[in-house]
Amino acid sequence: MGLFNFFTEEIAIDLGTANTLIIHNDKVVVDSPSIVAIDQNTGKVIAVGRNASLMQGKTHENIKTIRPLKDGVIANFKASEFMINELIRNVPAIKKRLFPPSLKVVICIPSGITEVEKRAVYDSTQRVNARDVYLVHEPMAAAIGMGIDVQQPKGNIIIDIGGGTAEIAVIALGGIVCDKSIKIAGDVLTNDISYYMRTQHNLFVGEHMAEMIKIQVGSAVDHLDNPPDDIPVQGRDLLTGKPKEVKVNYREIAHALDKSILRIEDAVMGALSETPPELAADIYKTGIYMAGGGSMLRGLDKRISQKTDLEVQVAEDPLRAVVRGTGIVLKNLDQIIRMSFAPGSEPAKPKEIPSFGFAGLISKK
Repeated sequence: MGLFNFFTEEIAIDLGTANTLIIHNDKVVVDSPSIVAIDQNTGKVIAVGRNASLMQGKTHENIKTIRPLKDGVIANFKASEFMINELIRNVPAIKKRLFPPSLKVVICIPSGITEVEKRAVYDSTQRVNARDVYLVHEPMAAAIGMGIDVQQPKGNIIIDIGGGTAEIAVIALGGIVCDKSIKIAGDVLTNDISYYMRTQHNLFVGEHMAEMIKIQVGSAVDHLDNPPDDIPVQGRDLLTGKPKEVKVNYREIAHALDKSILRIEDAVMGALSETPPELAADIYKTGIYMAGGGSMLRGLDKRISQKTDLEVQVAEDPLRAVVRGTGIVLKNLDQIIRMSFAPGSEPAKPKEIPSFGFAGLISKK
C-alpha cells in the first residue's frame, strides 16, 4: 500500500470560470486564469492560463482565446481537459517526476449543477490520469475554508460569488438545506461595465480593460467612506474610430452594476425565504458569510447587509476560501469515506461526497 501511495499524488482543485486553483500538500501551488489559446488552423492548444490571458483581445484570425468553462460548468470539453492537464503538470511535485503519477482528486462544483454537467467535470478530470475523483459543492467548500463548523446543528448562510455563478446556500448538520444558484457573477458584472462604457461614453473597451475597471473602481454603492481615485480608461471611440481615453469614477460603475446587484440581492432573499424557522433564528445571530472574488466588490457586503438586516462577514482571503475548503476535504478524505459509506458500498461514479461526511473537519475556534 505504501508503494502504491508513492506513485499517487493528492490534489484539490477549484475549477472556476475565471480562475483555476490547485492545492497540493496544504499549499496553493497553481493559481491561473481559466483560459486557453487555440491555433485555428491546426486546432491545437498553444497557450494555457496566464500566457493565454495575455493574448486575450490581441489575437489575429489564426489564434482564438476561449474560456473552457461558462457559468461555472464545462462548455468546451476538449479545451477544459487540456487546460486541467497542463495546470496539473505545473504542480511542482508532479513536474519533477519522471513518470506522471496517478492522482486522487477532490474538485468542487456549483450547487446548481445538473447530472450531465457533473459527469462532464468528472470525465474531464479522470482523463488526466486521475485514479479517484471526488466532487464537493462550492458553498460547502467555501464554508469549510472560512473555518465554519458545518457539522453543528446550527444554520449558516454562505454567499459564494465567482466568475460564472453566485451560489447562496444555507448549511446545517454538514448538508445544504436550501440553495440558490444564479448565473449573475463576475463575468456579468464585467459585461455590464463594457455595456455602460459603450452607451454612456461611446467607448468600446476590451474584456481585460473592463475587468481592470471593475477591480480598480468597481462599487456596489454610490457612496464610499474611502472612495478610489478616478481612473483613465482607454479604448476605441465608436463615433470616430480613433483610440480614446476617458476618466471613470466609482459612482458611474455603481450605476452600471445596479441591476445585476439587485438580482443577487433577490437570490439571497429567495434563499432566506425558504430557510426553516429554526435555522433562520440561527442565521439572525451568525449573519451572512461571503466568499469568492465577487465578494471583494466595494460596498457589496454593506448593500446586502442593508437589504437583509443581517451582519455580513467577508472571508479573509475570498479568492481562496473555496480551494482552501476543498483542500481540507482532501486532507480528511479517508475519514469522510469511512464515515459516509459501509465497506464496499462507495457510490457509483462520479463520487459525490455526501452531506453527512463532513463531521470533525473543522476544529472549533
